[in-house]
Amino acid sequence: MLQVEGLHVHLETPDGVVKAVDGVSFSIRPGETLGIVGESGSGKSVLAHSLMKLNPEPPATYPKGDVYFEGKQILKMTKKELRNLRGNDIAMVFQDPMSSLNPVAKVGKQLVEAIRAHKKQPKKEAWHKAVELLVDVGISDPEVRMHNYPHQFSGGMRQRVLIAMALASNPKLLIADEPTTALDVTIQAQVLDLLKRIQKKYGSAIMIITHDLGVVARLADHVLVMYAGKIVESGSADDIFYRTSMPYTWSLLRSIPTIQENSPQRLIPIDGQPPSLIERPPGCAFEPRCPFARESCKLIEPALESRDGDHAAACILSTAQFESAQAQLKGVLMR
Repeated sequence: MLQVEGLHVHLETPDGVVKAVDGVSFSIRPGETLGIVGESGSGKSVLAHSLMKLNPEPPATYPKGDVYFEGKQILKMTKKELRNLRGNDIAMVFQDPMSSLNPVAKVGKQLVEAIRAHKKQPKKEAWHKAVELLVDVGISDPEVRMHNYPHQFSGGMRQRVLIAMALASNPKLLIADEPTTALDVTIQAQVLDLLKRIQKKYGSAIMIITHDLGVVARLADHVLVMYAGKIVESGSADDIFYRTSMPYTWSLLRSIPTIQENSPQRLIPIDGQPPSLIERPPGCAFEPRCPFARESCKLIEPALESRDGDHAAACILSTAQFESAQAQLKGVLMR
């Protein structure tokens, strides 16, 4: 359905050119859930916005690479073609529902406008469709809620409204950019379960962008790990969580608490900060923060290479070398 090939996205700033996305390639199949995970500033959101060409131009430019949706080149589309693509074939749920909804317009009016923007329906039909969408996303008393303003909804309910708006034209791909960031744990779980139900009902592919590995574990079939504008590991959820071959992914996993009654895992923070995307250091971008770094890591920039099947990682250490290094570090930590 979606094919991204060697995509580069640059952002012009007074300090220089930020290489926000640096040679990224991946694909999404119909009905698949793809998770993209990484720290803030890794390029996740810029990448997501590029798939609909939403990054403002300037400062954004696309010097290299292509994005294909069902064989059509998105980056070469006219404004009219992009308007037809956005919302109809690809829809996005943004991370801040309060800034995405008009605070002085009733929710029902905004839903009806979203429906009629993509489907030429009479207002009455669009109204009934909007009510159905609110039912689909689990909002009770939808007829009453249609007359409410956004501030009369909780954060979780506003996020559900945004999902309903994204579903207005039955998109083939739904992009969710940090959809649970501002929500408490209970509401997060409800929103994630909702996305699963929506996918099952509508058959949409989902691309979810997050820094929360728990969200990825709950939803994703395939996972991309981004660091400094590049994909540094990709694979199934099992590959990423149980067979990781990249020190950055390993560090992310070890920096979050887990429940292990018999052998509690010691948390290991990731020291330092991500590198500048204006002047990237030579070699591996993660080397200054990597607990397994070697001298050669300062000189060699590892390519994303296959490890086993669809699992790929960007590290000069082989899988066996990485497993051995993990065992040695574990021994040191247990002393």
